[in-house]
Order: sequence, then C-alpha cells, then structure tokens
Amino acid sequence: MCLAVPGRIESVTGCDIARMARVNFSGALREISLAYVPEAEIGDYVLVHVGFAISKIDEEEAKKVFEYLVAMGEACELGELKVESDSKIGY
Repeated sequence: MCLAVPGRIESVTGCDIARMARVNFSGALREISLAYVPEAEIGDYVLVHVGFAISKIDEEEAKKVFEYLVAMGEACELGELKVESDSKIGY
C-alpha cells in the first residue's frame, strides 16, 4: 500500500527543483524534496510520499490524515507518533 504522510516544513534549502525541506512528522525529522511543490514554504503542511512533498494541505487536513494513519497503525515507521489535542498535531 502506498501512503502519503502529512508533515510540517521546518526549514528550506536550495533553489528551483533542487529545493529541499526539513519536514517534521511529530518529532521525526526528514529531508524531503520540494520539486513537486515549489510554492511550499516554512510552516506549510505537505503530504510526503517516498521522499517527495506531493501537495500542500491545510493544517486541519493534515490532522485528519495523521489521525487515519494512527488508527490504521501505519504511522509507526516514523517513530512514536501521537495525535495531540492542540492544533499543531505534534508538529
């Protein structure tokens, strides 16, 4: 099964198609390519699949997707992920 996981952009480096972001998945930080979403900026939420941000999403949608992943037991690959009651969903 292929899944896209929501994360929050913490920092951005590079330019054009070589832009990379450090994305926070509830405490697990990963380097992600922004080649497919060049408009993404620090603080944005993105859906990430195989190392690439594939779309920007709003914070509420990120929370919903994250809750589904936790419920399905699919979030364990990123570490101890928890849905938190505040609006930042642990990011």
